[in-house]
Amino acid sequence: MELDHDVVVIGSGFGGSVAALRLAEKGYRVHVYEAGRRFEDADFARTSWDVRRYLWAPRLGLLGVQRIHRLPDCLVLAGAGVGGGSLNYANTLYVPPAPFFRDRQWGHITDWQTELAPHYATAQRMLGVTVNACEGPVEQLMRDAASDLGVGDTFSKTPVGVFFGEPGKRVPDPYFGGAGPDRTGCTECGNCMVGCRVGAKNTLVKNYLALAERRGVTIEPLRTVTRVRPLDPASPEHGYAVTTERTGAWGRRRAGERTVTAGHVVVAAGAWGTAQLLQAMKADADGLPQVSDHLGELTRTNSEALGGAMTSRVPEGVDLTRGVAITSSFHVSDTTHVENVRYGKGSNLMGALAVMQVDGGGRVPRWLRFAGGAARHPYVFLRSLSSRRWSERTVIALVMQTSDNSITVSRRRGLFGWRLTSTQGHGEPNPTYIPEGNRAVRAMAERLERSTGERAWPGSSIGEVFDIPMTAHFLGGAVISDSPETGVIDPYQRLWGYPGVSVADGSAVSANLGVNPSLTITAQAERAFALWPPAGEVDRRPAQGEAYVRLDPDPIPRSRERSVTPAT
Repeated sequence: MELDHDVVVIGSGFGGSVAALRLAEKGYRVHVYEAGRRFEDADFARTSWDVRRYLWAPRLGLLGVQRIHRLPDCLVLAGAGVGGGSLNYANTLYVPPAPFFRDRQWGHITDWQTELAPHYATAQRMLGVTVNACEGPVEQLMRDAASDLGVGDTFSKTPVGVFFGEPGKRVPDPYFGGAGPDRTGCTECGNCMVGCRVGAKNTLVKNYLALAERRGVTIEPLRTVTRVRPLDPASPEHGYAVTTERTGAWGRRRAGERTVTAGHVVVAAGAWGTAQLLQAMKADADGLPQVSDHLGELTRTNSEALGGAMTSRVPEGVDLTRGVAITSSFHVSDTTHVENVRYGKGSNLMGALAVMQVDGGGRVPRWLRFAGGAARHPYVFLRSLSSRRWSERTVIALVMQTSDNSITVSRRRGLFGWRLTSTQGHGEPNPTYIPEGNRAVRAMAERLERSTGERAWPGSSIGEVFDIPMTAHFLGGAVISDSPETGVIDPYQRLWGYPGVSVADGSAVSANLGVNPSLTITAQAERAFALWPPAGEVDRRPAQGEAYVRLDPDPIPRSRERSVTPAT
């Protein structure tokens, strides 16, 4: 049977972009579907108040970069558009600490830290990782807060994917020997997470996707994949049919449904999108019903919380918005990592999710404690609800942990159709309150008040009042395992029962990292597709059910190896 494509990739984020480039280099005909729109630099919102270009609600005509999803156990922030989460992430690219690689879910399979090391190095080169060059009052505040907490030796500048260069100056591609797009030096405007209009942020459209399209990869934006099914259920190796519809369509008649065929499918729709698709396909008798029953288990939030230190007025002569999104961090304990985060001037919409801090735990409901705090401190309560010039008077704190906790995500029918839901999962309960994080935020607020002379207080996200934490890093749910009885994908990231379907996004991150996950998603994908055979050649990976074998990467044919790594 003549297939439309060799490989269909669902999603164009970190995993999908790696798949597109590396498989094209190996001679596969690759087509990428992306639910979001394509953005040029000038298309991004100037501030977050331009909701049409910033927020994602396609049925309302909002085709921006910022997704916000709700589960009973957390509020999820994610990305949308060609380039996925790279469009609105905070460019922060850490290698995770050792506990991640040794986690009991997958640590027994191989020495992941050693096996992934060369792929982390490739990912760092491709994403242009460098140490943040920004230094100002926020970075000094973080340094001082770490010292106040007795952990000053853990303070560090962040590794980021940004082209600093000469601010505002456009130059030929500095990374790939001229094969990539022209770039512009960072102006430190602080609006990385709204979308970089300058062209300094190393989004995936500046590296992997740009190089993939030069290799002949086709990318089709504004198409949402609704179904994946084997062409022959008895022999999935014969290929798959992939059905899409127009993103945001109301009703089936307007959906413009289309189906294509491919020999292989790479699911890389982000942890949220992949969960939606795989849960639906497992429930579809003609879809992928043999997906492991452990689908949705070990979904992680990176054990996160979002808080911040706020002043009552914009500090005179102190610019809290200058710099890239995340510039420094410290470890308040062995398991708890805190980063400063910022938005640029005018980008105050997310301030609507901020409130005054209230601790959790104990017998008194948190919402009742919050009400008591509001009654005792009415000015702080009311001022914390104001979004006016919020980015100019706030230092956001992103708290992450390596703790072993999770939620279980499943599918249930609601008033408006099927949707994702959650319950507490394996390990410790997913935290609704991180005491070390709140302590760090209070130290930041004290330092902010001392350094600016303005009244300051600690804050948190509004969901925490009701014990619903916010996460910017929704992960797992289709985790790596040694059998379908313990996870969803095999150690080569093939879906158990359907080896022609690979999963290559945050869903495959099998433990909390305690750091930003984008580099890890990229490195895992680099390894997974390095092990694919060149098109038409024998697959050296063991069949599913056979013992794990550590393989050297399959070489890319010399005629196609030019873009494997960027110029140094």
